[in-house]
Amino acid sequence: MSQRKNVYITTTLPYVNAEPHVGFAMELVRADIINRFKKIQGNDVFFNTGTDEHGLKIFQKANEEGKDVQKFVDEHSEKFRGLIDLLHIDKDIHFIRTTDEGHIKAAQEMWKRCLAKGDIGKKIYKTKYCVGCELEKTDSELENGRCMIHPNLDIEILEEENYFFKFSNYQQKLLDLYKKEDFVTPNSRFNEIKAFVEREAKDFSISRLREKMPWGVPVPDDEGHVMYVWFDALVSYISTLGWPDKDGDFAKYWTDDNKIIQYAGKDNLRQQSAMWQAMLMSAGLPNSTNIVINGFITSGGQKMSKSLGNVVNPLEVIEVFGADAFRYFVSRELSTFEDSDFTMEVFKQAYNSNLANGLGNLVSRIMKMAESNLNGPVEPQSDGMHKEFVEALESFHIQKAMDHIWQEISKLDEQIQRTEPFKLVKTNPEEAKKIISELVVKLSHIAHTLSPFMPETSESIKSLIRNNISPVQPLFPRMD
Repeated sequence: MSQRKNVYITTTLPYVNAEPHVGFAMELVRADIINRFKKIQGNDVFFNTGTDEHGLKIFQKANEEGKDVQKFVDEHSEKFRGLIDLLHIDKDIHFIRTTDEGHIKAAQEMWKRCLAKGDIGKKIYKTKYCVGCELEKTDSELENGRCMIHPNLDIEILEEENYFFKFSNYQQKLLDLYKKEDFVTPNSRFNEIKAFVEREAKDFSISRLREKMPWGVPVPDDEGHVMYVWFDALVSYISTLGWPDKDGDFAKYWTDDNKIIQYAGKDNLRQQSAMWQAMLMSAGLPNSTNIVINGFITSGGQKMSKSLGNVVNPLEVIEVFGADAFRYFVSRELSTFEDSDFTMEVFKQAYNSNLANGLGNLVSRIMKMAESNLNGPVEPQSDGMHKEFVEALESFHIQKAMDHIWQEISKLDEQIQRTEPFKLVKTNPEEAKKIISELVVKLSHIAHTLSPFMPETSESIKSLIRNNISPVQPLFPRMD
C-alpha cells in the first residue's frame, strides 16, 4: 500500500437550468471511482461536487418558467444532490452551491486578490458569445456561424464595458506549468490546451452589466457589474474547503504536496486547465495537479446536451437496470476519454452479456458449488490489487482497469470449464473442494477490485463468500 497522502478530487459543477442527465452522472461516477480507489490505498480524500447557480442561462430559464430565480435554483440543486444516493456515490462527498454565502464571499475575495495583483481591468469590447457554453467564441470555433457544441442556439454579439482578467500575463507561466507531463489527461486534450495558450492567450471578460444580467455574484466596489459565471464558479473548488480561511480543510488539502484532481468534460478544458490555473497563479495559490477530461456522451453522433434537448435522465436508466449496472456501463462500455454513443438498446445488450450472463452467472455457479461442497466459508488470502490494475487507475484509465477485472472474470469461467469441479466432486471430492476453494478466493479478489466501481455488487459478493451461500436471486436478472 502506498504512503498515506491527502487527496482532493472534484467534479465540475453542473448548471441547474434543467434536469440532471447521463453526461454529468458519468462524470460524477468516474470521479467517485477514483475517490474510492484512493481511499482503498489509504489516502485521506476530500471529494467534492455541487451546483453552479449563476449566469444568463439560469436567469433566462427561471424567467421562462415565471419563477423567482433563487427558488428555481433551490429546486434544481436538490435534484443534482439526489444523484449522490441514486448513483451510489460515497456519502462522505461534499456538496457546494455557488449561491452559498461562504462561496460568494470567497469569489469576491478571489476578485480582490486578482485586482490587487494588477490582473483585472475594465474596457469596452465586442465579441461573439454562445449562451449555451457561456463563453466567447472565435471564428475557428464556429461552423456556419454557429457554435459546434450548441448548433441550435444563435450566436449573440456582445458589445459592452466589462472587467477583464489579464490572461495574457500568464501565458508563459501556464506553458511552464504544462511541462508537467500528466497535468492534463488524455494527451490529446493536453496538446489542445497547449496550442490554445500558445496561440490565443487573450484577456477574457469576467463581468456582466447588472442591468442586463442581474443574477450573479456582485463585483466588489462596483454595483453596476456582476461576476462572469465562470470566474465565480471556478472559485467553488476552494470555497468548498473554507477558503479564504488559511486553516482547516484548505490548508490540509489544497497544497503543493497533495494531489489536486479535477474531473471535467472536454467543453470545460479551457476553463479548468487554463483560466482557473491563471486565476490561482494571480491569487498566489497552488495549482491543480491533474485535470482529467472526459469525452461526451453522444446521441446519434451529436453531443447529449440539455440545450439540444436530446438528454437521457439517469433516473430512467437506474429504475430499470439499477445503479451498479449504470456504474458498470459508464466505466467499461463508454470510452474513458473519447466520445461514446448511448442508447438504451446498447445498454441492455451490455447488461445481459456482461452482467447477467457474465459476472452474475459466475457468482451463482461458484457460490452454489461452495455452498454444496465446502464445510464453511473460505478465508480470502489477500486484498491486494494487480500492478496493471493500479497503474490504470493511477493514470485515470478507468475503462482499462475495468477490462482487467473482466479478464479475471473470463479466466475464472475458463478454469471452471477446464477443471469441471461440479463433475470431479463425484470421483475425487477432495480435489474438487480444493479447486472450488481456489475459485472462491479468486472471486473474492474480483469483489475487492470491483469495490470502487460497483460498491453494492462488491459487498453482495463479499457477503455471499463470508456466509458461504449462493444468491437467492440473481445479482443481475436478465432483461428481455
